[in-house]
Amino acid sequence: MTENQPHQPQQPQNQPGQNPQQQGPDRTQQLPLSGYGQHQQQQYAPLGGQQRPGQHPSGGSAYPQFGAPGTHQGTPPGSNWPPFGPQPAHQPQPAKPKRRGLAAVALTALLVGAAGGVGGAAVYSATNDSSATPSVTAPLNGNQAAPAAAPDGSVQSAAAKVLPSVVKIAVASQQGAATGSGIVISKDGLIVTNNHVVAGGGAGAQITVMLNDGRTVPATIKGTDPLTDLAVIHADATDLTPATLGQSGKLGVGQGVVAIGSPFGLEATVTSGIVSALNRPVTSGDEQQDSTTVFPAIQTDAAINPGNSGGALIDLAGQVVGINSAIKTAGGSGQSEGGNIGLGFAIPIDQAKPIIDELVAKGKATHARLGVTVGDAQSSDGLSSGARLGEATSGGAADKAGLQAGDVVTAVDGKAISSGDALVAAVRSHRPGDEVKIDFTRNGKAQSVTATLGSDNGNPTG
Repeated sequence: MTENQPHQPQQPQNQPGQNPQQQGPDRTQQLPLSGYGQHQQQQYAPLGGQQRPGQHPSGGSAYPQFGAPGTHQGTPPGSNWPPFGPQPAHQPQPAKPKRRGLAAVALTALLVGAAGGVGGAAVYSATNDSSATPSVTAPLNGNQAAPAAAPDGSVQSAAAKVLPSVVKIAVASQQGAATGSGIVISKDGLIVTNNHVVAGGGAGAQITVMLNDGRTVPATIKGTDPLTDLAVIHADATDLTPATLGQSGKLGVGQGVVAIGSPFGLEATVTSGIVSALNRPVTSGDEQQDSTTVFPAIQTDAAINPGNSGGALIDLAGQVVGINSAIKTAGGSGQSEGGNIGLGFAIPIDQAKPIIDELVAKGKATHARLGVTVGDAQSSDGLSSGARLGEATSGGAADKAGLQAGDVVTAVDGKAISSGDALVAAVRSHRPGDEVKIDFTRNGKAQSVTATLGSDNGNPTG
């Protein structure tokens, strides 16, 4: 077992902050695709909405690998979506004194007006005018003005730059149908997405891409990397608009960001928020496929849901800074708890770029390796306080640096390490051959070493 397969030690029951009904580490869910069955475990959810076979794909980005689906299971919006259902027909009322008549007009306006905007004016007029007849100063008509030019740095401007480069991905297989999102990275059809969006359909699955202009074209898988939850597909098109890739390393907490994708199958959906945290260690995966992904995520409160998986997280300059991959759900197995609660996670584009390049060139990717098993170190109060090292691989990076079993890593390159997953995420943010400074304690004494990270040579489980 290596740091690419983090060891998860047994935790005492009912520790502070733990859900006594949940077994194992708390994980995010990769967004499930809008299809393929239903995954019930509590994790960070990959962005996709699962649905049953035969249902209309409505969103989701991953197969069961990515956690509990949202409430919408692939059914197109129906009559129960609008906040106001069918209204009862108006019944003529007997003549009443003038003021009571005004109240009746106000009530009718409240019942029918919220959907269109006229009702608000009608209510105001009926309750403030001396006349019993409501008046509307500017009746609505179908001649809508063109959108105002978006100023640079606005959500509108950023979205306009990237919308042509974000696509909806549909996958159909014997397991059912599902949808997710993707980002165009070349004019001739290369698209990056999450591995869980395209790999869960199995052999023989058919992939279709819906472009921003409404066209649908077939696509094939170019390369996949389950360890980082990234994949590249090739769509049958030669006139696409590639997105501009930015630098996630320049992001700051509190900075405005925009998420674009197909939540619940609703393509070209734009939501906005801020960067809530950086380098957040996120573990997501699927018990059914025994697959686990750990990455140093960008955390955001921009609304992302099942179906957003593989879509773009962009800065306000319109540059892609992350690939939306997982969400934290409220817990439990209820489908109503599978959607956005303001805790979304994206793979930083700085870490994704070299993986994408290798997938395009070779169909698989290499990853940095420290060469040691890891687990959580706990303080006397039961809180995680570092990464405790286990057995080191002979001749590996940890062994060469002099690290030993029982050492507790507390920082990498000056960034605090609070858990085993945090150390795994820190290592995966680097490339093979990088030198890293590792702070650790041994028998209570603080020490530090410099380690040159090795490579898994494209064999993450070896």
